[in-house]
Amino acid sequence: MNPQLPSQIMHIIPITHPLNASVRIPGSKSLTNRALLIAALAQGKTRLINALFSDDSSFLVSALQNLGFMIFLDPVNGCMEIQGLGGSIPKNQVEIFIGNAGTAARFLTAFLTLGHGTFIVDGDSRMRERPIGDLVDALTQLGANVQADNRYGSLLCPPVKINASGLPGGKTKIAGNISSQFLSALLMTTPYAKTSVEIEITTTLNSKPYIDMTLAIMSDFGIDVERDGYNSFLIQPGIFSPISEYSIEPDATSASYFFAAPAICGGTVCVDGLSFRSIQGDIKFLDILARMGCAVEENKNSIKITGASELVGMDIDMSDIPDTAQTLAAVAPFAISPTRIRGIGSARVKETDRISAACAELRKIGVGVYEHEDGMTIFPCSQFNPAVINTYNDHRMAMAFSLIGLRVPGISIDNPGCVSKTFPDFFNIQAALR
Repeated sequence: MNPQLPSQIMHIIPITHPLNASVRIPGSKSLTNRALLIAALAQGKTRLINALFSDDSSFLVSALQNLGFMIFLDPVNGCMEIQGLGGSIPKNQVEIFIGNAGTAARFLTAFLTLGHGTFIVDGDSRMRERPIGDLVDALTQLGANVQADNRYGSLLCPPVKINASGLPGGKTKIAGNISSQFLSALLMTTPYAKTSVEIEITTTLNSKPYIDMTLAIMSDFGIDVERDGYNSFLIQPGIFSPISEYSIEPDATSASYFFAAPAICGGTVCVDGLSFRSIQGDIKFLDILARMGCAVEENKNSIKITGASELVGMDIDMSDIPDTAQTLAAVAPFAISPTRIRGIGSARVKETDRISAACAELRKIGVGVYEHEDGMTIFPCSQFNPAVINTYNDHRMAMAFSLIGLRVPGISIDNPGCVSKTFPDFFNIQAALR
């Protein structure tokens, strides 16, 4: 069933036999959006291969086009071609709508300080509840004129107004415990500041692998950053070099749902195009499945996961890979012992409060769960209730909880079309699992 169709409820059909399937996952959202921004900053033309075409990437592409960048799109072949302008932004007065695309909001807020003019970055109602104050403060310390006047509780949120006249540079401090996207935005933008930039991290940094990913892509495009671990970063002025063809890895976070399927249903799934050497931190979700008892094997240009005869629960800090926490929450009820997920307090300010939402939907289907400030404890379940899962318009809620329906009869997903945010073809690929 195509999630783009008008139906608002999708019934998940259980698979009653061990899996034996191979799947191909679309390109990484995180890599696509970083490469898009860096390609716009580069001096010359870059072609992205296996780029992700989804709502999130479309918001960033549209924003760049509205700012005057020339972008050629070939969704059939997964290609995007962008003419970078060496740090220049053609237009000087643009209002940008980015829906609930947090990556686009954070990256563009920093990027637009390089321009000359007035820019506004705004989003939907949930985006106006997602924090951006730490990034605004950090850019202000570098001499930018950035304002976010909307408050959600104690959080400073979009819309953001940027009165741009270039980014002066210097020293700045930023917290790392809300979103690593703030730091990634600074890292990618500050080579174009007028002087060198030194960034000091004032808290524990969440999602460290995403910073490693950002630095790796920057290096691919010709700019290396001096660093003291995850404590401070020094960025010298420079210009990114274009790349004639830059290949985007399949999305490791999207792959996590298919890594998890054999853990729930038994059998084997082979995910093509990924390896243990992926620069995406969420490939480490495989380590969690292995610790629970699954067999994980790397073959030539693919990874094979085989379910365990008995899954074992665990106590795990997922602060480095919080986007896979919902996937683990879907697997955990099938283990023989409890699973404690820690370190994902930042998940409360994602597309929804993912901790509260996951706990509510687990309880709805009969799973015992304790909600903690930084995560949840999930208990084994032998008797599930049929239910319609509320997705809270969160693509990861839809994809993760659909996994439970592969084994448990009577599970349906409300608003399945929300997966278009990062994985429009998810339910078609899942339906082909056999």
